[in-house]
Amino acid sequence: MYANLLEKPSPPRGNGQHVLVVVDDPGVCEHLATALELAGYRVGTADTGVQGMTRLAEQRFDLVVWDATLPDGQHFGRGRRIAPVDRPRLLFLTTCDSLPGLVPELAPGEGDYVTKPVRIAEVLARAQVLLRDVRPGPSDASPRYGDLVLDDATCRARRGARPLDLTPAEYRLLRHLLANSGRVLSKEQISRHVWGEFRAHQAIEKLVSRLRGKVDREEPALIHTRRGFGYWLG
Repeated sequence: MYANLLEKPSPPRGNGQHVLVVVDDPGVCEHLATALELAGYRVGTADTGVQGMTRLAEQRFDLVVWDATLPDGQHFGRGRRIAPVDRPRLLFLTTCDSLPGLVPELAPGEGDYVTKPVRIAEVLARAQVLLRDVRPGPSDASPRYGDLVLDDATCRARRGARPLDLTPAEYRLLRHLLANSGRVLSKEQISRHVWGEFRAHQAIEKLVSRLRGKVDREEPALIHTRRGFGYWLG
């Protein structure tokens, strides 16, 4: 009986819902995205308000984690203004000073907030509450970019009709590049996402090279290098 009282509650987990993280601090954005993915969500990211709105116009998300202090995101407004159909739930990251102006914008049951500095456990708990009645739709089952298609249920990928024989690390890397298509990811960001720790740059270069050899046998090439910065898919 006493052992049960001492057991820690299970951490909040998702059910494959699609989350967009819009934060301009690369470290915070990557930390949030990694924590949400490990908790069972599928995550995309953006680092400006404009980029976030573009992604919302192009793709359906179940939840948006939005930094309310973004320089170009001050007029984001309520969820009903950005997605009339299947609008996402909103979780704002805000400062205590900005809170009085934000609270009136939150629709009951559709939005919530956490104050900075961000605590991952609080973000996961609020996300679980906001998404407790949301299940991922069938349209979310196959993330894709052009003829590149991933199946998160089986952790398999294909390029056109050709299946890609990927290792777990290669799949995690490809999934991360696809979720952030068009955005350059640094070697440090990739290392933390794929292995959960920092690895030498040579290990990352070898992993990217192996993945590129499997993905880019056909034209056009999808995985690109921006020397001195990192890698991107597009």
